[in-house]
Amino acid sequence: MDKEINNVAKVCFSRCSAIKDIYKKNDYSILFSHFGELSVDNMNHIPINTEKAMLVSGDKKATIKRIFNILIEGLQNIRLHGEKDVDGNQVSFVNIAKEELHYKISLGNLINNEYTNTISNRIDEINLADQDGQKRMYVDILTNGEISKKGGAGLGFITMAMKSKNKLNFYIDKVDNSLSCFTLDILIDRK
Repeated sequence: MDKEINNVAKVCFSRCSAIKDIYKKNDYSILFSHFGELSVDNMNHIPINTEKAMLVSGDKKATIKRIFNILIEGLQNIRLHGEKDVDGNQVSFVNIAKEELHYKISLGNLINNEYTNTISNRIDEINLADQDGQKRMYVDILTNGEISKKGGAGLGFITMAMKSKNKLNFYIDKVDNSLSCFTLDILIDRK
């Protein structure tokens, strides 16, 4: 049993660490990194502290607002939709980094393997749409969308894509027969 739990955390931690290594190799400075459960305090502090760091960096209010909205949406998705391991731990991570022209946010959490195709197809569909198409998808889900057991209708990914104005990159690392580590990478232009 411990091996399985350690493997779950190990796979997610490896993905989190690999992302930080990529950031560093590409001259990004890491503003924030968290691995583990997201407490209510973290949910509040991450966006606020990121906003403060962005103000110090001299970013425009519009960029700050976009990042703030993306973070809130992503953190809520982790808290509401992230699966728990066999010990009841909601393994997750958040990395926020910047370089001269961009911010990068990576969000990771456990998902049930039965949803990997649905999530992949959904993000692919969002990435194929232009901004107008994403807006139409958003409105369509608001008016006709089905609500999942956990209260989601798929608006979070669309919101993050619209706010970032870039494609959503994602990775799904299978952990065991029931869980995978899902990572969403979001690029946000600073200018």
